[in-house]
Amino acid sequence: MTQHAPVTEPAPERRPELVPDPVVEAHRISAVRRYDILDTPPDGAFDRVAAMAARLFDVPVATVTIVDTDRIWFKAAHGLEGVKEIGRDPGLCGSAVLRDDALVIPDTLLDPVAMDNPLVAGEMGVRFYAAAPIVTGDGHRLGTVNVLDTKPRAITAEDTATLTDLAAIVMDELELRLSALRALRHEQEKREAESRHAKAQRERAEAERAAREQAERDRAAIAAFASTLQRTLLPPALPAVPGLELACHYSTASAYDVGGDFYDIFPLGGGRWAFFLGDVCGKGAEAATVTALARHTLRAAAQIDPDPVAVLTALNTVLLTDVTAGSRFCTAVFGVLTPRETGAFTVTVATGGHPPAYHLRPDGSGAVWVKAVRPKGGMLVGAFPEAQFTEVTFDLTPGEALLLYTDGLIEARDGQGAMLGDEGLTGFLHRRTGGISADSLVEDTVTLLTSLPDKAGDDVALLALSVPAPGAAPETGTAATARTTAAPEHLGKE
Repeated sequence: MTQHAPVTEPAPERRPELVPDPVVEAHRISAVRRYDILDTPPDGAFDRVAAMAARLFDVPVATVTIVDTDRIWFKAAHGLEGVKEIGRDPGLCGSAVLRDDALVIPDTLLDPVAMDNPLVAGEMGVRFYAAAPIVTGDGHRLGTVNVLDTKPRAITAEDTATLTDLAAIVMDELELRLSALRALRHEQEKREAESRHAKAQRERAEAERAAREQAERDRAAIAAFASTLQRTLLPPALPAVPGLELACHYSTASAYDVGGDFYDIFPLGGGRWAFFLGDVCGKGAEAATVTALARHTLRAAAQIDPDPVAVLTALNTVLLTDVTAGSRFCTAVFGVLTPRETGAFTVTVATGGHPPAYHLRPDGSGAVWVKAVRPKGGMLVGAFPEAQFTEVTFDLTPGEALLLYTDGLIEARDGQGAMLGDEGLTGFLHRRTGGISADSLVEDTVTLLTSLPDKAGDDVALLALSVPAPGAAPETGTAATARTTAAPEHLGKE
């Protein structure tokens, strides 16, 4: 850079000071904020530009400034120690940032605007000032690259171009810095997003785990409640009936639903015993209410008049009139056992819309004689006010048995979808080769049920009564303990 002699003649008069356009200024300040450079620590790249400008122009002071709303902040300052910012006074940087081209003031004392600037009028005594604006790609002037001297001087057009190039270098550095900042922020946001995503996944997994555990607890509580409620609807144990063997089985299609099947055996006095087995339509709490009502009614009615038809008629009336029953109805078999001196029992049975019971005895050829006990005309219980019920009486002699069941048994289907039905059950009972005892009869029937893959989604209740063959006493005379299960389970004697 060539040396320039001090100016001895007055400089031409400057144009009037420019006034910032509010809209343009607002966009300019927005650009300053975009580069996020204000109040950042010293940076070697900008310091080198300031040092290079001082060396090229042979001046004591050179700066890189960013012009804020009300201050001029020094990003880099060569020869200006301890000063970080000055006010945005017109005349020098505050004026240069308003211009599209470089501002050169050979002698500040001859400039009517610059002469009042604190850097000129103050202790520093600046006499020469030249600045090139730092201009963004979209035309906003962020600040300036300045050279200052305490002596007046002049510079050439080539010098002014050099100063403009230094401002462009500063702009390039700002763009590189902004690009790096954006990349860093993007990476940081990406990591934060990944962290939030991972946290959300952990929270979701934890919520799902907690929900599963709560669901398992709820299912277990519901199953326990249903099982407990079901036990209250069934006898805890069948009684010991002299001269008779008893066995039962109960399984539910679902551990979470209270079934509508019910059975019971209880004494009537005079050596007689009553038994019943039934099925309330539906499941759940409403069906359980009707089940409890039916059991209570059957027991109470039998104490007043044990005739099976009279008992079912009483139950029909209660189901039609008791508001707790709603519109529910049921099927039922009710019978009375009267012992005889021969060891046999006279059995009187009435049915109300229920599948037939089966009377079994050996036929002398190794096969089993099977007869359906089906009184004609028995109607659903609780469906019609004038329902008619009929009864039949027969003898249950030593070596014979009686099997009662709910329709979940005959509605079960095989692998081809064929329903077991009355014929299938009758054929199975004919083909049995085991003994005709209550226990073996229930056990074989449960085995049959287990072999059928489709249980039709219904509950199954079994009740068997048998008179021991001549010369054979009942095994214990004690019936099975009633249990509620979600899968078929034979309830053997205890």
